[in-house]
Amino acid sequence: MNEKMPVLFIGHGSPMNAVLSNEYTEAISKSTENIPRPEAILVISAHWETDGTFITSSDSPEQIYDFYGFPKELYDIKYKPTGSKKYAQIVADELKELGVKLTEKWGIDHGAWSVLRHMYPKADIPVFQMSLNRLKDEQYHYNLGKKLSKLRDKGILIIGSGDIVHNLRIMDYDTFALPFDFATEFDNYISGSIEHREHENIIAYQKLGESAKLSVPTKEHYLPLLYIAGLQEESDEVNFIYKGIQNGSISMTSIKIG
Repeated sequence: MNEKMPVLFIGHGSPMNAVLSNEYTEAISKSTENIPRPEAILVISAHWETDGTFITSSDSPEQIYDFYGFPKELYDIKYKPTGSKKYAQIVADELKELGVKLTEKWGIDHGAWSVLRHMYPKADIPVFQMSLNRLKDEQYHYNLGKKLSKLRDKGILIIGSGDIVHNLRIMDYDTFALPFDFATEFDNYISGSIEHREHENIIAYQKLGESAKLSVPTKEHYLPLLYIAGLQEESDEVNFIYKGIQNGSISMTSIKIG
C-alpha cells in the first residue's frame, strides 16, 4: 500500500540554477527528505505548451536542452531517469474523457531536470511529463489538477514547475538585486492564497491589477501552480520549501502541500 504523496510547486527560475549552489538549491535538495520514495514523478512544466493535453510515454525519455546561449557546463549535465510508460497509461486512463493523449514526441525539459537533479540526483525514479494546453483558460487547468488527485494514493509525486512571478523583460541581472515591489506584492498574495485555500484568488489572479500584469506577462510559468492548487485538500498542510525572488522579477517560491 502506497503512502499518500504530497504535491509540490517548484519555482525553477533560470536554467543556471541547475549548476549553482545557493540557498534555493540547498532548500529544494532538502525538500525530499521527508517525502516517501515515489513510484514515479509527474512534472507539469512551464516549458511544454501544446494544442491539447499530452503525456509523455517513452521509457527512454530524451533530455531536452530547451535554452540557448548558456555556459557549456549546463549542456554537460546528464539526467537520464527511466520513463514511466505504465504510469503514463494510468494517468491517460484517468483523463481519457478529456481527450488527453499519450506521446513520445517530447522528453524531459529543463523545467523538470534542472530541479530534479537537486531533488533526486541519482535519477533512479521514473519521470514523465504532462503538457500545458495553451488553448484553455485558468479554470480548465485548475479543474484538470483536481482530476489528478487519485494519483497521490498510487505513489506518484506530482510537481508543478514554473514561477509565480516571471518577467524576463524587466529582470535585473545583478545577482543581489532587490525584488521589485510588484513582484513582492504578487508573490505574497498568491502564497497567502495557497496557505488559506483561497483558490478563487489563484484562478482569477488578474483581479490584483497592475502587479498581476507585471508578474504574469505570459501565463506558461504561472499555470503549473493551478494544478497544484487543484490538488490541495482541506486536510493538507502547507509548507514553504523556499521563499524568495531572484533578479528582481523571478519568484523562486516553492511549496509543499500535504
